[in-house]
Amino acid sequence: MNEMTFYKYNGAGNDFLVADNRDGSIHLTGKYISEICDRHYGVGADGVMLLGSGRDGFDFTMDYYNSDGSGGMMCGNGGRCIVAFAAFLGLKPSAGDGCWRFWGPDGEHEAYILRNGGDLRPGEKARTVRLKMRDISVAEHYDSLKADHAASGWFIDTGTRHFVRLLDTPVDEKYVDRQGRNLRWTPEFAPLGVNVNFVLPGNPLKVRTFEKGVEAETCACGTGITASAVAARLSGIAPASRDFTTGALHYEVDALNDRLSVDFLPHCRPEDALGAADASVQGSAASSHTPDILLFTDVWLTGPATLVAKIDTL
Repeated sequence: MNEMTFYKYNGAGNDFLVADNRDGSIHLTGKYISEICDRHYGVGADGVMLLGSGRDGFDFTMDYYNSDGSGGMMCGNGGRCIVAFAAFLGLKPSAGDGCWRFWGPDGEHEAYILRNGGDLRPGEKARTVRLKMRDISVAEHYDSLKADHAASGWFIDTGTRHFVRLLDTPVDEKYVDRQGRNLRWTPEFAPLGVNVNFVLPGNPLKVRTFEKGVEAETCACGTGITASAVAARLSGIAPASRDFTTGALHYEVDALNDRLSVDFLPHCRPEDALGAADASVQGSAASSHTPDILLFTDVWLTGPATLVAKIDTL
């Protein structure tokens, strides 16, 4: 592998190595990605992203890889960071309204830089990025899992597959690691597996996530935080606020070290989703809706995206 330049970004605790690949010259192997993401023998990161050239009306493309070299899934905090990186490179959104449009692993996304827009001033590294996630049409409730009969929760696909558990009491790092490893491989979600989120209800919601591909708890997970807010709504947990004109709901969410927010427009009432789940229980799984029915649209994830360092690899 030739010398490369990466920029390290932090998205609410999720850290990424990001490179400019608009000329298409970068071709990374899974082995190289796992080595450079290693926190003891490499640079250290939760994942790697490549920003590709824009096409078909999109400002750029986003390729995302987990720290184990696997790819093909969306990363919400990564999506926010790559928008900040595009602005850092001097790219401009083609839309006149300041809306960035890019193609990610799960399709089309839009984003806005809410603060520190335009070029970064000297010494200014942080941005607040609002990212539109995919519409959510898959939400299934499970009363129990084969890996743990006491583990009830929601399976929700937000561009990445998540299982969300709502808890009564806070949990520590050891609990997240032990339970996350166990549920991540439960047979119901084989062979791809799931990320596992542990949510303490309240305002804000408090979320801890065990991420597959990293195989550990991360400081934050954007798609997991989005899934957790949706699970809260489906479970009847009140949002921090709502827009009574549009019907949009706003949830505040605390990751380990930073606060993010999730906004969405629901297309069903919590009791409708839960009622459908209860009516369809056959054994351990209960499906709240069929996958072709939209549950939530206009889903937005908002939070910090910070440039940490420029790194030239050998």
